[in-house]
Formats: sequence, structure tokens, C-alpha cells
Amino acid sequence: MADLVGRRAEREAVEHLLDRAQSGRSGALVVRGEAGIGKTALLEQAGNTATRSGFRLECSAGVESETQFAFAGLHQLCAPMLDHMGALPDPQQAALGVAFGLRGGAAPDRFLVGLAILNLLAEVAEEGPLLCLVDDAQWLDQASAQVLAFVARRVAAERMALMFALRDPTDEDVRAFAGLPELRLDGLGHADARALLAAAVHTPLDDRVRDRIVAEARGNPLALLELPRSVPPAGLAGGFELPDVLNVPRRIEEGFQRRSGSLPAETQLLLVVAAAESTGDVAVLWRAAAHLGIAREVAGPAEAAGLLEIDTRVRFRHPLVRSAVYRAATPSDHRRAHRALAAATDPDVDPDRRAWHRAQAVSGTDEEVAAELERSAGRARARGGSAAAAAFLHQAVELTPEPADRARRALGAAQAKHEAGAFEAALDLLVVASAGPLDALQRARLQLLRAQVEFHLTRGSEVPGMLLEAARTLGPLDAALARETYLLALEASFHTGRLSRGRGLPAVAEAARAAPASPAPPRPIDLLLDGLATRFTRGYEASVPTLQLALKTLRDHDFRADHDNRRRLWLACHVAAMLWDDEAIYVLAARDVQLAREAGALATLPAALNALASVLVLTGELARAAELFAEERAITEATGAPPLPNARLILAAWRGRHHETSELYAVMVKEATERGEGATLGLAQIALATLHNGLGNYDQALAAATPPWEYDELAYSSVALPELIEAAVRAGQPERAAAALEQLGVRARASGTQWALGLQARSRALLSSGPAAEELYREGIRRLGCCRMVTHLARAHLVYGEWLGREGRRDDARGQLRTAHELLSDMGAEAFAARAARELRAVGEHPRERSARPADTLTTHELHVARLVATGATSREVGAELFLSPRTVEAHLRKIFRKLGITSRRQLKELRL
Repeated sequence: MADLVGRRAEREAVEHLLDRAQSGRSGALVVRGEAGIGKTALLEQAGNTATRSGFRLECSAGVESETQFAFAGLHQLCAPMLDHMGALPDPQQAALGVAFGLRGGAAPDRFLVGLAILNLLAEVAEEGPLLCLVDDAQWLDQASAQVLAFVARRVAAERMALMFALRDPTDEDVRAFAGLPELRLDGLGHADARALLAAAVHTPLDDRVRDRIVAEARGNPLALLELPRSVPPAGLAGGFELPDVLNVPRRIEEGFQRRSGSLPAETQLLLVVAAAESTGDVAVLWRAAAHLGIAREVAGPAEAAGLLEIDTRVRFRHPLVRSAVYRAATPSDHRRAHRALAAATDPDVDPDRRAWHRAQAVSGTDEEVAAELERSAGRARARGGSAAAAAFLHQAVELTPEPADRARRALGAAQAKHEAGAFEAALDLLVVASAGPLDALQRARLQLLRAQVEFHLTRGSEVPGMLLEAARTLGPLDAALARETYLLALEASFHTGRLSRGRGLPAVAEAARAAPASPAPPRPIDLLLDGLATRFTRGYEASVPTLQLALKTLRDHDFRADHDNRRRLWLACHVAAMLWDDEAIYVLAARDVQLAREAGALATLPAALNALASVLVLTGELARAAELFAEERAITEATGAPPLPNARLILAAWRGRHHETSELYAVMVKEATERGEGATLGLAQIALATLHNGLGNYDQALAAATPPWEYDELAYSSVALPELIEAAVRAGQPERAAAALEQLGVRARASGTQWALGLQARSRALLSSGPAAEELYREGIRRLGCCRMVTHLARAHLVYGEWLGREGRRDDARGQLRTAHELLSDMGAEAFAARAARELRAVGEHPRERSARPADTLTTHELHVARLVATGATSREVGAELFLSPRTVEAHLRKIFRKLGITSRRQLKELRL
């Protein structure tokens, strides 16, 4: 291909990608460069090479006017493969069917659609290698871009390759592809550019003209091929001079505009219709042409000029031809073209595209078309396309004549923009909505939405106050929503915590007491609101009964059809930690992960995994926590979301890894301070206190544990207490330990859980002496042995053993310290285990070395796969849980078997990993 002159390295990169895919090492490649640089040519060359090598080839191309149609680009790519849908698990079939408008149902999570596409492509690739080419990916709709980028990051062992061509510069909507392997196409070298120009121009070319064209084209192959066509042959022989331009693609586009502008008027209008009809459907084009009275022969001059091809599809010479034609047309011709296309589009088969064309044909306002766009937005939202719904509603706002309807639709569009993550656009629409007229409930909803958007944008200290104002306004209008908004205000004030410059948590809690009365029976949301408001106005003890009832209600609750209460699970986990309810925190954190997995909700699964991993650290299952952390990291990498540091910091601290913990702590504190998230500071300080207690740096542990206690930060004030007491005792500050112990005692008695009472007994023992101390140590061990928190049980054995050693009871001390060392070393709490080992040596016993285990040879991710397979799960079931294809799971299993020296799943189960 002429466009690929001098692209040897690029061709080799593509051949390497295809070779790997053919051997079952799938991958993806993003080809970037300016318009005309040769991206499409490289994709075409890849397709030709792949076809000759026995690949199945499937192609898609983004179109600028298609960005408002959810999953349009994805459907274009996958439609020929949908006959394999029957091989997918039912939830994935349902998600894909709803996304593609093939069936009704609840809007699917876009990443469940991603998993369905991953498995669909994997099924096709089982029959032979598969190459998927996506050109002009910068114009994919947001949902398609996110799904395809997710698939590109999750392919591993399939016989599959994906290539995406993206134009520079690109806008924020294609940031989904960031981080994928990238091949950047730069301009051709001077010699290659001259060779391509010589091949393209078949008339004598003056040396000065040739050099000028090469210089102005800046190595852009399309410029070298197209710019000379704008000049008569006589001009090429001498005296031809191009103006100095900075934007080569723009120069090419101007050349296409001149060529199209020289065609007959009817041909130009047909080109505008073709440019506005993004699907390339020949039948639709000819129906629209007939509506305009344009005969088919009119296309001839455009085809002869090399601008357009019409066979089974309508194809432009290059996307720049489409944009050149459309931009050069007058607004009147735009409207004529779209009006014809609306008339040519079947309202039953494609009502949304018809609505969009009708909207583009309007000059001014049109209520009928605006209402049609609003219905299209509803269909888009039902398919899981929030961004598409927002685009339809935004257009509807602009076409709405009546102020009240315009304000209502602007409010709905702002909500859709918020759901799609377009927060700045949501604020702009709220300005339109605020112009009104709005009724009282609509204005209250506007207040609420503005506060929610501000929270996402700034985490600002003023947000709790904004939410309180919205809640007060909602009170007499919608009691249930008012109570939910008061709870949101409490959550926001918890987030800002000590960094709040506005209303702090106690002030917000006081205001929340004015919420409308709770319904009967109360919802979990109502119990959380009443309990938290009581917690920060009347004290810890007064709040315990209501909050314990909230946790019990949530544990028994069916969340599958109740997304509002499901969003409160993270808050419920904080409440459970504050009450030292080990069973509730474990069950609710595990439930959150389970629900996110079942829904394929990869947007929320990382946070749920993070929370459960933090709980598993406390239960002594540090290896499992590491597996969940690795899964969370893989998902955030696949979805392009920022990683969550919480569980990683807690895990590093309990493992006693000083350098890693210190680095994570510094980054976490810096970022939390910049965002104004005071609660995150409390979590980080508790992790640091745990690290230093393990290392024996008690002064530093005391300094870290003190602020969360002093600021009374919901869960963190409770969790900090035992760390603070141990550090203060060991640092020689018994008065500070006694003050913290008094509060711990009050809270533990109110809570009444074995975890709470065990921590109280252990902490009291640290401040006691003689028989009383020993009785308290034993009580602490007995109570902590009856709860899930094995880390604290191990530490109770440790401090009891240390006390026995100081009492000169070496034999008794060895038993307790041996138990502590075995528990701590087995779970991987290295610093605390080392502390136990030192004490063991001091009483005359050499601590045993931890024996090697088969699982030690596995990576964290492999261990996670191995544990799931050992439960009897099939490769397909493991893949569904970990968002992998079955073939990738099988590839992991082969590595696992090789490392463990086994050959079957039965042997894996027998290893008891």
C-alpha cells in the first residue's frame, strides 16, 4: 500500500501481534497519529495479513455523529458474532441483549457487558484466531469505548488480537484506551516521502515544487497523495507553491472541500446526506435521496472524483472527506439532509436515530421532536447508556419551547450527565434548569443534585451544608428522599472529617435530628440515619441499640432489587467497625463483593474488594486479603479507574513492611489532604500506629493513634483505642492509656460483642498487675477466641507472654509466646511475629522457622485462581468471578500445576491451599 511506504518497523509490530495471537497469547495495540498519517492503511494491512494467515476478521469504525448512540460501535463490531451468544452464561446473555436492544430488562453494568463481550470473542476465537479492528476509535460512543478497552486489558490466553486506531489530538472520551500498548505513527522520512509523492503524481514534477510539497506535507502520507490533486497539472511543472500551514490534516480537509465544491449541486447535496448518514446503509441513503428528488446517477461525479464509493456500503475515501463535506455545507443543506434521513429511517426499527435526525433538521424549537428525544433518552438509559441518555436529553432541552418543560428536561439531563460522570456539564445544565419555572419538589431536587455534583468535583467542606439545605427543603415534599439526603449529609461530613471548614459531623448530626419521622417499619437507611444522628448528639452508648438494629436489618436484607440500601453497605461496615461487630462487618463486606460480582458492577467492585480485604487482614487472612487486593488492582487497571490504596496500606502495615507502609502513607495523606478527605487521614494513621506497635516503635505508634481518637472519627476512633493504649503503656505514658481505656470500657460494655469485650480485657490487663492482670489477659484471650479477629487474639497471646516473661514465669511465657509466634508468622504479620520471636529467645526458646508451603511458589493472582478451582469451580465459573475468559483461567491452571508438581484439579483440592 502506498500509505505504508517506509513503515517496516510498524508492519513488524503488527506481525508480532498476530503471531502471538495465533499461538494463544492474545494482545491489543493502539495505533495513534494525526489524520492521514497511515493508521487506516496499517489496519487494512493487518487485516489482509491476518486473513491470509487464517484469522477471522471483524471490523468497526467510529463515526463522529454516532457518539450519542450507546453501544453502537460495539454492536457494529460484534453483530456478525452474535450467533455465539448462546454459549454465554445467562447473566451475560441478558446484559448483552439489553445493551444491544435485543430484549428488555434492567440496565446492565457496562463492565458486565464487557465480560460478555470478552467471552463472546473468546468463544469465536476457539474456532480459529480472531482479529478485531476498530478504526477512528476516538469517535466511539463512550459505552463502546469503555467496554472494548476493558476487553483489551483482560485478554490473555485467547487466540485473539485487537487493534484500535486513534487520531491525535483526542478528547477525554477516549481516555479509556490510555495505558494500552501503543504504536505511534510519525511522518515519513524525506526519502520515503519523495518516493510516495513520485508514485502518486504521474506528470512531470518540478524539483522546487516537489521539495515544497514534501516540506509542507510534513511526512503525512495522505497529504502527499491528496495535496497535488488540488493543483492543475500545469502548476506541478513549475511555479506551484503551497501556503505555509501548521495543521496538515486541516489542509487536506480544505483540499477535499475544494474538490467536493466543484461538483454539481445535486451531487454536493447527496454527499451531505451520505456524510450525515453515519451507518453507511445504502438503502437508507437512496431512500433519503429519493425524498429529495435526487437520482442515483447523481453519485457518479463524486465516485469519479475519488471522494465516495457506493457498493454494499457507503464509504468515503477517508474520514476527513466526510468531515470536509459536512462542514462545508450550509445550515440549510444540513437540515434538508437530516430531514430526508429522518423520513428514510424506519421509526419502529431505529426510533432513536430517526429522532436524532429530526432534531438536526429543526431550526429553532420543536416540542414534538423534543418529546421524541426524551423518549430516546429513556431507551438509552434502559440499555445502560447514561452518556447517550444525557446527549439525547441535552438536545431535547435546546429544542424545548416552553420554559417549564425546558427546566424539567434540563434537570433530567443534568441527572444523566451526573450519572455518566460529566460533572461540569451537569452543573451547566443545572444553571439552565434553575431559570425555571420549577415547582418546589423540582427545586429541591436541583439543590440535591448540585450538592452531589459538587461533592464529586471538590469533596468540598461546603457540601454537607448544601445537602442539609436540600434535605430541609425536601422535608415537607418527600419525606423519604429528605431522610436519604440527611444521611448523605452525614456521609459527606464523615468524609471531610477533621479537614472540614464548614459544618462538622456533630453539627450535621444535630441538624439531622430535624429530619421527618421515620416510616414504619423503618428502612435500613432510616435506622442508620437515626443511629448516627444519635451517636454524635447524645453519645456512643445511646446510639448502640439503633445502630445494632440497623446492622441486623442489613444482614437480613435482600439487596438484589434495592440499590439504594446497597449503596449504604460501605457506611454500614464503618458502623460495624465502630461497634466492634466482627460478624456484621465480615458478612456485610462479603455481601457487597458478592452483589457487585453478580451484577458485573466493575465500577463498584474494587471498593467492595478493598473493604473486604481490609476485614480479612483483621481476621488474620492476610494471604486472601492480598489476593483480593491483586484482583482489585487488575480491575482498576482494566477499567482505567484510579487504584484504591486503603487495603494495600493496611496490609503492608500488618505485614510490618516499614518502607512500603511509609511510602503508601505519605502518598495517601498528601492526596487525602488535597481532596479534603479527613476520614482517610484517620485510616492512614491507624495503619501507621499498627505498623509501629509491631516494630516496637511505641512513641511513633502513640503519635499516630492519637488524632483519630481525639477527632472522634466514626469507626476510626474505636479502632484506634487499643492501638493507642498499648503504645501509651509501652511508651511509659500510663495516664494517656488510662484516659483512652476509660472510653474503651464505656463503648465495649455498650457494644457487648466478644471482640469489644476482648479488646477491653486485653487493654485493661496492660494497665494492671498481679493476679488481676493475669485474669484479664486470660479473659481477653477467651473472648477474642470467640470472634473472627484472629490478629487481635494473636496479639493477646503476645502481650500475655511478654507479661509472663517480665514476671519471671519463663515456662508459662514460652507457651503463650509460642502460640503468638505461630499464629502471627502463619498469617504473615511479620513485625509482630518478629516481636514474639525476640521475646521467645529472651525466655530461652528458639522460635521455629516457618516451613515452606506449596502455595509459596504461586503469585497472588495464581493463588486466588487455585483456591477457587480447589472449591470445585469450573474454569467458566472462575472466569465469571474474576472477569477472565475460561481459556485464560486454563492458562493460569497450567502454570499452577507446573509450579505445584501436580496434574489434576483433584490433587489441587487435596493440597488445602
